[in-house]
Amino acid sequence: MSTRKPIAISCGEPAGIGPEIAYRAWDALKDEDTFIWIGDPRHLPIGAQFQEIDDAADAATVSAHALPVLARDFGSVAVAGVPDPTHARGVIASIAEAVDLVQRGMADGVCTAPIHKAALIDGADFAYPGHTEYLAALAGADRVVMMLACDMLRVVPTTIHIPLADVATQLTASLLTDTILITHAALRRDFGLASPRIAVAGLNPHAGEAGNMGSEEIEMITPVLDALRAQGMHITGPMSADTMFHVAARQTYDVAVCMYHDQALIPIKTLDFSGGVNVTLGLPFVRTSPDHGTAFDIAGRNMADTTSMIAALRMARTMAIGRDV
Repeated sequence: MSTRKPIAISCGEPAGIGPEIAYRAWDALKDEDTFIWIGDPRHLPIGAQFQEIDDAADAATVSAHALPVLARDFGSVAVAGVPDPTHARGVIASIAEAVDLVQRGMADGVCTAPIHKAALIDGADFAYPGHTEYLAALAGADRVVMMLACDMLRVVPTTIHIPLADVATQLTASLLTDTILITHAALRRDFGLASPRIAVAGLNPHAGEAGNMGSEEIEMITPVLDALRAQGMHITGPMSADTMFHVAARQTYDVAVCMYHDQALIPIKTLDFSGGVNVTLGLPFVRTSPDHGTAFDIAGRNMADTTSMIAALRMARTMAIGRDV
């Protein structure tokens, strides 16, 4: 068992599969690492082996035989598949407490279980589009980057949760520059890549085809990439997005920086739907999450696939170790 500080797991939406996959991932990894779960223990699977603790420091002595739990009363049990807005404040507090543990040096990283944003809005007026933006606010970070990663591919969308119609106007030189810089720094610090190879997609079909299918590549993307290459970065692009994700192409880079959400997420979810991990780059602490949602349709049926949660926990540990080196 690891003697390192635990990875803190926020509970996520209690009516979804979050509590189940957290518990089953702990059970799969208990002999190799230490974890702590924050939430209402009534929401864990029936028969779960857990032990309530008052101090995160106690997790190391508990985690090998029971899931260490920082128990918080959400007011009621959860009904599988039916989100309850009265649980919203507890869900949000669970995330904030996990971050607080890391910031105080009581945990080595945060792994967040999936949330249901509608329930958080209805129950607590949650003001953020998702985890990424809330974590940035908790950290006081001006700009963070979302990366999706699996064994075969890492992708970063430059614009994230906005309508496709708004991408061209919100995709600025400043945003693209910051996205690449944050990605480059994180690959060096957290993943041990001394000289990351970054491939950048174009916005338009065929990367604009010399301006015949759009001018963003000529007017903005290429100048940004040229400026970063002049700083010594290993950057290729802008590349045609329809030819940069086949097997041979993927061997030429360590991460693909894309222009919008689906351009990045479709290839990685096609390659490894179950094993992808959501990583927030640019935070002063490690944060990962399984790359899927609450799966209300199978919640409470012991059917959830734990592959992504296990990968997320392992990646959190790898990143934490990378920061310690």
